[in-house]
Amino acid sequence: MKLIIEPPTWLGDIVMSTGAIKALINKINPDEIVIFGNSFIKDIFNFECKKIVYKNKYIDLIKNMSYLRGDIAVSFRKHLFSKILVSFSKEGYVNDININAHQVEKYSYFVNKIIHEEQVYSPVLDMNPKKKTKLIAGINPGATYGSAKRWYPEEFAKVANEIGKIYDEVIIFGGPREEEIANDIEKHLRIKNYQNLCGKLNIKELCEYIGGLSLFITNDSGPMHIAAAFNVPIVAIFGPTDYTETHPWSNNYKIVTKNLDCAPCKKRECPLKHHNCMKEIKAEDVIKAIKELK
Repeated sequence: MKLIIEPPTWLGDIVMSTGAIKALINKINPDEIVIFGNSFIKDIFNFECKKIVYKNKYIDLIKNMSYLRGDIAVSFRKHLFSKILVSFSKEGYVNDININAHQVEKYSYFVNKIIHEEQVYSPVLDMNPKKKTKLIAGINPGATYGSAKRWYPEEFAKVANEIGKIYDEVIIFGGPREEEIANDIEKHLRIKNYQNLCGKLNIKELCEYIGGLSLFITNDSGPMHIAAAFNVPIVAIFGPTDYTETHPWSNNYKIVTKNLDCAPCKKRECPLKHHNCMKEIKAEDVIKAIKELK
């Protein structure tokens, strides 16, 4: 039995889909799995099976069309390529779920249609977080999807300066091409007990570091969902995105948002050019949310 899987595109969506994908694999119990997607996917999916092949979908398909031929093909995406991908297998499924629900629930409903179950599958990251030997807080000022989701570096710095008085260490996280944001935060820091790991970690290392935190302050982003999978206490800052669909899937988080009439617009950049959904959120709002955490 050969199972072909095309996971979602973005890191946060991939993390939110892990529980559903694991349930799919456990139910079908394939001899071979072919996963199409970005190279970092291998760091997220650590499922047991006889063979897993990770392929960059466009380049490798051109080289070898045999990767497309499977018994069951499942795509968690909805684009044209997904329909082509699943059409080469004996059974093909493209994510067609269109309901008002959290994204974790949407992925669960999609898989339940295939394996005929009725469960919600929480994200699963099979990694060992770094051991907590001291109180460490993390801040994540980036958001890959677009600038509209990013809170301001000077406000992050104000929060870091406050929590740095209580926590043993503050770590600045971020991905490639977000170093400038992290450096802007550093310019405003008055504390010395911090380190800047922005752009220095691969996905596995990022998960291990975040999983060992005592507190995570973040924009709506992939690292937010990594923290939720490890049930790290989270303060999540939401502006243009819908927190009812993508809030941390855990039981220990606080949302900071202004609930403006123009939100959630779900745009990469503010269409009204004022960015008030983020600009009106101040460090005091985030510090208050930190104090309210369990």
